[in-house]
Amino acid sequence: MPDPRATGGTTIVSSPPAAPYLDHRQRATGVHMFSRLANTNGARQVYLMCRSGSRISQLRETAQPHFKRKSPAQDTYILTKVTTLNTAGLDTQPSADTYELEDLIPRAWAGHVRIPHFQRGFRWGAEDVLRLFDSIVRGYPIGSLLLWVRNSPAEHLKLGSLSIAAPHSENALWVVDGQQRITSLANALHPDGNRNSPFTVHYDLAEQEFIARSIHPSPHQIPAHTLFDLDKLLDYFDTTGKSAKAYFPIARQVAKRLRQFKIPVYLVKQEDQDVLTDIFDRMNNFGKRLSRAEIFSALFAGDEEGADDRLTISTIAAQIDSLTGFGSIDSDTVLHAILARRGPDPSREIRLEFDDARRRTKSDFPGEDRDTAFAEGQVALQRAVQFLQQTAGVPHLSMVPYKAMLVVLTRFFAHFPEPGERHRQLLRRLYWRVVLTGPAVFKGSFTSLARVLCSYIYPHNEQRSIRDLLGSLKDATPYSPSTLKFRTNEATSKIILCSWWELRPRSPFTGEAYDLRDLAEALIQQTTAAGVVHRIYQRGIEQTQQLWAANRLFVPSATEPAHEFPTRFTQRPFGLDDVTWSAVLRSYCLDGQTVAHLNKGNLKGFLNRRQELIDSQLESFLSRMAEWDYADTPPLQELNFDEIDEWTNLPDTSM
Repeated sequence: MPDPRATGGTTIVSSPPAAPYLDHRQRATGVHMFSRLANTNGARQVYLMCRSGSRISQLRETAQPHFKRKSPAQDTYILTKVTTLNTAGLDTQPSADTYELEDLIPRAWAGHVRIPHFQRGFRWGAEDVLRLFDSIVRGYPIGSLLLWVRNSPAEHLKLGSLSIAAPHSENALWVVDGQQRITSLANALHPDGNRNSPFTVHYDLAEQEFIARSIHPSPHQIPAHTLFDLDKLLDYFDTTGKSAKAYFPIARQVAKRLRQFKIPVYLVKQEDQDVLTDIFDRMNNFGKRLSRAEIFSALFAGDEEGADDRLTISTIAAQIDSLTGFGSIDSDTVLHAILARRGPDPSREIRLEFDDARRRTKSDFPGEDRDTAFAEGQVALQRAVQFLQQTAGVPHLSMVPYKAMLVVLTRFFAHFPEPGERHRQLLRRLYWRVVLTGPAVFKGSFTSLARVLCSYIYPHNEQRSIRDLLGSLKDATPYSPSTLKFRTNEATSKIILCSWWELRPRSPFTGEAYDLRDLAEALIQQTTAAGVVHRIYQRGIEQTQQLWAANRLFVPSATEPAHEFPTRFTQRPFGLDDVTWSAVLRSYCLDGQTVAHLNKGNLKGFLNRRQELIDSQLESFLSRMAEWDYADTPPLQELNFDEIDEWTNLPDTSM
C-alpha cells in the first residue's frame, strides 16, 4: 500500500490496500477496514476505507464516520480514521456504600426505595424468606444491592403486600438488583407486611430459629417486626411474652443483629433508563446459574484433605460411561438418582440431606454419610443403565426419551439389586409403558413422574413395588409415535432409534453387526444421536419427505462412510452370501422392493416403501417391549392365590 497523504483525519490514496488486507466481501462492496499500530502507546488506530461511488450506507454500523466524497467516476479511495469509541454506558462509576437495616428498611417504608417497572415480579417463597433472615442473624453475606438514584415524583406504590404513599424525592433509590431481598425485609419487618405470606416471619426463641407464623404462636415465638423495634420488644416481654422473659437476652441479641446488619450497596446516578435496563439484563441473564447438582456438591464437598480421592457427581457419570458406554449422564440426573435411592421424593430439600435429626422426611438409609451415599448411588445407577441396555433395548443415553425414568430405575435397583427374570420383564413393560403414556398421565411434568413412581417403590417389598408401579398406569392410553418428522433431540425419534437398534445394523462392507462399543465410540461427548443418524437425500424429494424417518440412516459407526451406504445397498458385495446380505438390508428396514427403487432412481417409491417397513418395525418393537395385552402377574412361585385380587386393586396416580 502506498504511503498515504494525511489531510486532518482523512487520508487519500490512489489504490486500495494490497489483497491480503481484504476479504472477498470487502472487495465486492468496496468497503474495507484495516488497522495500524500507533508507535506511542500501543493503541490500535482503526481506519475505514471506501471506494468513491460505493454504497456508504453499508457503513452505518461503524460509528457513522464522515467521508469526503469524490466523483463516482474517480477510482479514488478515501480513508477516515475512527477517533471515537462507542462505549455508551454509565457517566460515572457506581459509588460504594453500606446501609444498616435500621436505616435502609425505614426508607423503603417511607417510599424512598422503589421497584422499577422492568423488574420481574416477586418470586420468593416462605422458605427463601426464612433463609434470608437466618443468614442475617448468622452474619452471613447476603449479596450487595444495586440502587439507581434518580429524581422521582410522588406516587402510590406497592412493595410486596405493602401499599405506600411515596412522596416526591430528588434521590429516590430504585432497585436494579436485590428486589427479592429488599421486598422480603421490608414486609417481614413491618407489622402489616408480616401478616401476609410469605412474609410471616417469627423467631422461635426456644429453638433459636426463624419460622413461619404458626396458627397459635407460643409466647417464645416472636414476630420479626417486634424484634426490629426496640420499644416494641420491651413492651412485648412486659405483656404477651411475659412468660417467656427468660429468653429476653437471646431476643435482644437477635434484634441487635437484625437492626445493625450491614448490606453493601452500589449507587448509580444515570438519567438514561436504557442503560439501567441493560445492566439489569446483564446481571440476570449473562453467565449461568448454579444447577441443583452444583449447589449439592458445594454443600457436601467435604474437607480439602482427600478431595481428589472422593467420589463426585461428575466422576460417577464418567465412571458409568467408561464401564457401560452409555454416555455421560448429566449432573442433575445423577443427583436425583442418588436422592431417589435414599428417599421417594428426589425433588426434596437438599440442604439437610445427611442430617437425620432435622430433615423433614425419613431416609431409607439412616446414618449414611455422603461418601457412602455417593458410592451406593453409583452402583444402583449403573444397574439401572445396564438394565436399559440389556433388557429394555435402550443402548445409549441419547436414546432415552425421559431421563426421569433413570431416576426411578435407580431407586428400584438400589432396593432390589437382583430382580428375577419375571420381574425384569415386568420392569421392562413399565419402562416402555411410561415412555408411551407418561406425558399424558403425569401432565408433562417429569419431576412429578419421578416423584410419583418412586413413591411406589417400597423397601423390602419387591412384588408390591412392581404391582403398584404397573398399576399407576392402569388408565393410561398409549400413543403411536409418528415417523413423519424425525429429529434426534425429540422423544419420538429416540423411540424410533431404539426400534432400529433392535435390528442390530450391519456394515454393508463386511456384513458384521455393530455393537455397543461401536455406538459408544461414534457418540463420544455427544448429547444427541445426531452423529450416527444421516440424511439420505438432501434434494430431489418433497419438503415433507425430507423429515421422514425413511430419509434417515442409523449408522452406529465412527469409521465407516455413511454417505456411501445408499449406493452400496444397490449391489451385494462379492464377499457376502445372500443370507448375510439379506440380514444387512433388513437391519436398515430395506427389502427387495426398496433396493429395486434405489436402482431405478425412484426416490419417492423408495421412501414410501421404506416408511412402511419402518412403521411395521416400530409397531412390532413397541408391542414386544410394552406387552399391553399380557397379564402383569408376578412369578408363579411368588403368587399368593389368596391375595390375587390385589393385582386388580391398583393405585390411584391423581396426586
